[in-house]
Amino acid sequence: MNNFQKGMFDKIQKNSNINPDDIFKVADSVKNANFSDEKTVRNLVRHLARMADKPLSKEKEDKIVQSIVNNKMPGDIQSLNHFFKN
Repeated sequence: MNNFQKGMFDKIQKNSNINPDDIFKVADSVKNANFSDEKTVRNLVRHLARMADKPLSKEKEDKIVQSIVNNKMPGDIQSLNHFFKN
């Protein structure tokens, strides 16, 4: 893992209390997932919210799920960060 990746995972762990190993496990589990399937995406979003111990309103969950299913997620880190804060 290079310094950029380490720094990114350290920041994720600090902000969300999610262990980098858990992130890799989730990533491995969804390698072949169908991200156009709403049920699959909704389960993943709920799982990640639980891992981060972050409450997720139904409205926020719906917004995230629809954005992923419709392939309309922000493309850069700053926009993605803004997306999740709203």
